[in-house]
Amino acid sequence: MTITRDEAWRLLCEWTPSEKLRVHARAVELVMRDLATQLGADVEAFGVAGLLHDADYDQWPGDHPKRIVAWLQERGETAIAHAISAHYTKWGVDYDTLLDKALIASDEITGFCMACALVRPTRTEGLEPRSVKKKLKDKAFAAGVDRHEVAESLRMLMEGIGGTEDEHLARIIAVLHSNRELLGLLPPG
Repeated sequence: MTITRDEAWRLLCEWTPSEKLRVHARAVELVMRDLATQLGADVEAFGVAGLLHDADYDQWPGDHPKRIVAWLQERGETAIAHAISAHYTKWGVDYDTLLDKALIASDEITGFCMACALVRPTRTEGLEPRSVKKKLKDKAFAAGVDRHEVAESLRMLMEGIGGTEDEHLARIIAVLHSNRELLGLLPPG
């Protein structure tokens, strides 16, 4: 891998003025790094893919993800570029690698878990997979989250690495909880 995490962070900050989207990118990065560690995969590649997956969205939403994909391809980061080009099922890009499946299975659900935490007075403390699954059934809650995307991406990840939906949700919640200060998930007060 030629791109460093620091270089990826600088690009994200340059291209993404929205603090909210940067926090989302950081959360997905942390979830991806955790998964890579558990699987013995390339932690840096997984982390950079998570960090940069929406890097071009703020400034060029109509071109998303073409600009970040082109930027990565110019630097020879074809695996990360492909994973980012595939991080939404409706784009019709094949999911060839574990990196591809991990990114799609970490994006929407990480944001959704953060939304679940933010409406709780204790935030991530005590948040359980069953609570997240219950909120997923409530179409009015975090209505912008594509429930089909969440279900399909978790199914792909489970096919790729095994485990259950609850295990994957528990892992994501644990990552968010252990990084709650960094991600703005500390209880108020």
